[in-house]
Amino acid sequence: MTQAQTYTLSVKGMSCQHCVKAVTQAVQSIDPRATVTVDLPGGQVSVTSATLERAAVVKAINEEGYVTQP
Repeated sequence: MTQAQTYTLSVKGMSCQHCVKAVTQAVQSIDPRATVTVDLPGGQVSVTSATLERAAVVKAINEEGYVTQP
């Protein structure tokens, strides 16, 4: 079994609980088992997944209309 990886990203444009839900659903649409933690005040999103690559997480969040920072 693959070891779970955790990616922490800085994300701009999140300001409310709707943003939290949108980002969470975007990531979980490509990995329903992913754990997504959003820190609104800090502008951070942490994703833990055994199957997702960082690039896939970034793409899912960006496609939702948010800007990820390196």
